[in-house]
Formats: sequence, C-alpha cells, structure tokens
Amino acid sequence: METDSLLTGTVNGASGDYGSWSGSDHRGALGSRRMSYSVARELCSVERDSDDEDLYIQQAVVFIEDAIQYRSIYHRVDASSLRLYRWYYSRICQWSLGLTIAVVLLLAFVERPSSLSVSSDPRNRSPSFEPLCGFTESIEMICLIIFCLDLAVKSYLIGWEELRKNKWLIGYTVVISVSIIDWVLSVSMECDENSSLMKKTLKCIKRTLPEIASVILLLALHLCLFTMIGMLLFAKTEDPKKNGEWELHFRTMPDSLMSLLVLLTTANNPDVMIPAYSLNRGYSIFFITFSVIGTYCLMNLLTAIIYNQFRGYLLMSVQTSINRRRLGIRAAFQVLSCQGAQQAAEERVHVDAVLKVMSRVKMKSYYRTAITTVARQYTEVSYMDREQFRKIFDELDKDCIKEHPPLPQYRSPALQRLQVIFSHYYLTVLGNAVALANVVCICTVLVLNSEKSTAERDSCVLEIINLCFILYYLFEMCVKIFAFGWLGYLSYRNNIFDGFLTILLLALQITIFITYRLPNSQWDPSSHGVMSLWEMVRLVNMLIVFRFLRIIPDIKLMALVASTLLDLVKNLRAFAGILVVVYYVFAVFGIWLFEGAIKPPAGMSVLSNTSMENITTNFSMECGTYEQLGYWPNNFDDFAAAIILLYDVMIVNNWQAFMDAYSRYTTEWSKIYFVCWWLTSSVMWVNLFVALILENFIYKWDRSHSCSVTDVERIRYETSVQLMFREQVQEPTEEELLCQLHQHPHLHLQW
Repeated sequence: METDSLLTGTVNGASGDYGSWSGSDHRGALGSRRMSYSVARELCSVERDSDDEDLYIQQAVVFIEDAIQYRSIYHRVDASSLRLYRWYYSRICQWSLGLTIAVVLLLAFVERPSSLSVSSDPRNRSPSFEPLCGFTESIEMICLIIFCLDLAVKSYLIGWEELRKNKWLIGYTVVISVSIIDWVLSVSMECDENSSLMKKTLKCIKRTLPEIASVILLLALHLCLFTMIGMLLFAKTEDPKKNGEWELHFRTMPDSLMSLLVLLTTANNPDVMIPAYSLNRGYSIFFITFSVIGTYCLMNLLTAIIYNQFRGYLLMSVQTSINRRRLGIRAAFQVLSCQGAQQAAEERVHVDAVLKVMSRVKMKSYYRTAITTVARQYTEVSYMDREQFRKIFDELDKDCIKEHPPLPQYRSPALQRLQVIFSHYYLTVLGNAVALANVVCICTVLVLNSEKSTAERDSCVLEIINLCFILYYLFEMCVKIFAFGWLGYLSYRNNIFDGFLTILLLALQITIFITYRLPNSQWDPSSHGVMSLWEMVRLVNMLIVFRFLRIIPDIKLMALVASTLLDLVKNLRAFAGILVVVYYVFAVFGIWLFEGAIKPPAGMSVLSNTSMENITTNFSMECGTYEQLGYWPNNFDDFAAAIILLYDVMIVNNWQAFMDAYSRYTTEWSKIYFVCWWLTSSVMWVNLFVALILENFIYKWDRSHSCSVTDVERIRYETSVQLMFREQVQEPTEEELLCQLHQHPHLHLQW
C-alpha cells in the first residue's frame, strides 16, 4: 500500500497536506510570526514520562526510519503505537499487503468471464475454466478483511482528526465500502451475476490537467474547424464518381469528426485522402495543413506541456521528500536532546545514545556502517550538536558504490603473468568479437535454411559450429575465474549473465550429443526425444543471440541507455502501478459495456481468415474493417483479451478499426469510450513516460559526458530521483523545521 496515505500530516488550524509543503511556500507565512527558538528546554515539554529513556530512544529510531523512507512523522508516538507502527512498516507486513493487492487484481483473470482459455478468438475458443461458485468470493472476502484491518491500523496511527482531513484514506474507505456491498450482492445472487472487480484507488497527477486544458481546447477547436471545412469541401454532388470522399469519410458530422481525429494520430493516413486526392491533387493541401497544425504542432505542444508539468511535479515531490527527511532527523535530535534538562538547554545529544539508536534502526547495512563510523568520530567529546547530528545523516544521500574484491595472489611468476593477461580488458574485447562471429554464423545459416523444411535442414553443421564457440565461452569463463577469483568474477553482473548462459549452453549441447549422437548417429532426430534436434539447436541459437547482449556494458552509449532503462524499472514502480490501475479500470468498464458484443457469423472458421480464397460463406467483408483484418481475438469477452485490445488501441495503429466495429455492433456512443482511452493512455501516460525517460537520460548524459566506459556503472549506483534534482531543491531552514515540529498532532511541543 502507499505510505503517503498513512503519513500525510495536516498542520494545526489548517487543512494543508504536508505532502505538498515546501520551504519556499511557507516562508512568507512564517515571516509574520517569527519568534525565537533559542530556548530548547521549552521544546521538551511532551506528554510522557520524562524518566522513560527507552521511549526517547524508540521515538528517535522511528523518526530516523521515517527520514530514511521519506515518510511523514505525523503519527502517534507512545510506546504501544510505535511498536504497532514499526510492525505495520515491517517487510513482512508490507509484502503481505502487496500480495493481497496482487491477488485481488489477479482475480479478474479468473472471475466470470474467465480468461483461462488458450485462445480469445470466438471462432475457435474452447470453453474456459469456470471456478466453483463461492471460490473467488471467498478469496475476495479474505482480501477485504485484510484491507479493513489495514484501514483500521492506519486510522488509529494517525488519529481521527488527521483521518478526517486525509482525502486518500477517505477514498480508501469508500472503495472498501463499495467493494463489500458488491461482494454481498455477488454472494446473494449465487454467482448468476458477474461480480464487479475490485478497483485500487487511482492516484493520478491532477496538476497536469488544468495546464493541458487550454491545448486540448485548442485541439478541439482545430478539429471542429477542419471538420466543417471538410464537409464543405467534400459535400455530396450530382456526379456519383466524385462522391468517394463524402461517402467514406465526410457523410455526417460525427463521421467527419472521427475521420479527422484518427488522422490526428496518423493511423488512417493516407487512406483518408486518397478518394479526393485521386480526383484533384490540390485536395492534399487540406489534409497536409490539418496534419501539420494538429499532429506536428498542437500534439507536440501538448507533449511539451505534459513534460514540463511532470518535471515540476517530480521536483515538488523531491522537495517534499527532502523536507520529510530533514524533519524526521530534526525530530530524532529533539527527542534525544530531551533526555535531560542540561542537555536540552545546550541542544546536544550523547554519542552513545546515537549509536544505540542506530543499532535499532532498520536500514541497509552499508548506510548503518557509514553513519556509525562518522558518529564514532565524536566519541572523544561524547556529545554532538544539532549541526553535527544532521551532517552524519548526509550519508543517506549517497548510494552505495559497489567495490570489487581484490585479485587473488599467486606466488608463481608464470601464474602472475597469466593473471595479468587474463584480467586484461582486451580479453573481454576478444570475447565480444567471438560472440559477434557466432551471431554472424547463425545469421548465415538461417538465411541459407530459410526456405528449407525441418527435414531438409542440416542441423549437424550448425551444431558443430556452436559447439566450437561454446567451448571458447567455457574457456573464457574459466580463465576469468582464475584471474579474478570466484568472488571477483561474481562481483561483475555481466560475468554472472555470461557465466549462467555459458553453463546453460554447455548443458544443452551435452544433452544434444547424448540424445542424438551416442546411441545411433543414423536416427531420425525429428522423431526422437521430447524435442527434435532442430528445436534444441534453435533453443541454443536463441540463447547465443541473447548472450550477445554482453557487449552492452563495454560500449559507453549503449551502457548509458541500458543503465537508464534499469533506473526506469527501479524508479518507475509507482508510475507503472498507476498505469496498471488505469488499464484495470478501463478493462473492467470495457467488459461491462461490450462483453459478447461482436460475434462472428455462423459457419465462419479460423481458416477463412488466413486466405480469402478459402471463404465459403456468404459473409462479405469490407476492406480494412475489423472483420476483414481478422481482429476477432481482440475483444472484451474476458479480462485478458480486454487488456490486449486496450494495448492495441494505445499504439493507435489501426485503432479506428476497433472503434468502427464496436460502433456498428453496439451504438455510436461507444466511440466515446475509445476516445477517452486514447486521451488517457496515448496522450497522457505515454507522454509522461517519455518525460521521465528524457529527464533520466539527460541527467545521466550530463554526468557521464566526461566519464569512461567503466565509470557508467558507478554512475548508476550513485543515481537516485532525489539526486537528479538536488541542485534545484532548497534545504528547509531551522525555523521552518521547528514550526512543523510544533505542529505535530501527537508530539505536543510547547513554545
């Protein structure tokens, strides 16, 4: 579950979400109520037993954990609540919640209509597996109970006052309530009614919508203007030969509007203008002008606005994260400095207390080691002031840089020379050249055998070629292990990738040799064993081609691109989660609206789709339509098929065929569904994805411009979303931190 919904604090006397708080936003307000914070003793008047030092330590531990995870500190701070809080954010609890969400989402593939069939084509789809009545309902009930417990724990930890002001928890409550009602209705109808699918709360970037509204309005005006001009240009005439454009694309206002909307995505270009262009080449000016203004100007302007707003949103999010981290560290210092009146007056904490806290904090081991190492430097003076305490946690802003183990030491001069040779970079270059030669050989054989059947192919030649290359790969792996040692060899990710595939290739090659060469070399390989010789050789070839990816880390630009993709996987989990939810919601609505809407004509088989000559029915299909293109497997008859159809529409290639088919089989209003999906997926989310790729790649490119190939991997270890915008982020002032600390709803600090 999202941590923001639990720890979004609200300041006293205001309904502002701390998640959107930034230092620059509050400095003007703070100027009117500045006051002195020099007397730290007053800050230690909290509602708890002042002699309970373990509670101080426990509070400091939780505040530091909040800082590490960029969580808000606005939660209960008594001993029992802190224990519950740490349990709630333990790995096992969060994994359990994530698993519960995954189970609820996966139920969509099993619930009626079930997706458990080999094909989604209604012409040859076998009966899908239908679970027993009550099976999915029982699983859903267990998940709902877990969600209710999750909501109860969250509500208790932040308190009733904060719960009423937290819009995400209120939305969470509404979703759970609706889901419980739906579950009761589903059970009461004894599985005769399709159960509605649980929907995860959609958290979208609403800040972008007002900014793009003006461009969308301009885009709509552009569409309407050219629609009217098009209807005037291509009006019906007395000559039937000149009515091709009117008949196909501009017959009515809705037809004209949809034709130009599809042209905006270039999906029907140049088909939409061919009837008019064949009569007069001057008509092309209309369509070219429309595309230049709409597709290349307005759509790209929309992309620029989305990118700019996304960058601002991400910057603001990073600012909030930094503020939360600084506030958590400041709160930890405050509770530790409250262990005694003298310490509080001097605003300092004991080093032993800091070390004790760090021993209890749940964090990565290298962070703990780095922070405790810096903290021990103050052991001689025994105390740390506020600034020193803050600086030791600067280690959290530095990601771990992987260090490779030292090379093994050999006494023999001959072994030492061999170690120098086999650890040299040129050995990797030679290995890449050999891998390239292997791929070239495979490509050559594939070209020569492309027109041959399986029985005509001479797989033995390719097998012998592959065996020679695999033996070299094995030799390369062994000498690298000799040069770097086991630990050193495994410390490189490309070596793990390379070694795993080498062992797998060797095992497959041995299997081929034992299966087809030892018993009788004259056996027909296609009729022996679980897999034919060609199938096994083909598997080996695919692995060899996949192994060729080993060259990526050795080419700077390719390494940079691969590193960017890996960072996207690491940093885009929340973005991907939102995209999954959007797919989920639209797929559910699609099933509700269009399940079973398109049915193939009676007697039409799958074979009639592959060859027009085999059609024996009287069913006529217009060229370019859903039926003629054979898009029957793309439907809303089950959840999995709906997901694939939505993906096809998001790509916008031939998406007008789906829109046209469902408007013919259902109603013209169905086009609204597809247009909404196009706006949501292709216009909004694809552009957001492009924005993040650009931001990540530009940041890496700027940092690696003067680096060597071997430094790219280090840059990947040092990169985080917070560091990408570190230069633009403003550090909160001490006054702002104390103001927020005094507004803590459960840690009552007095002025």
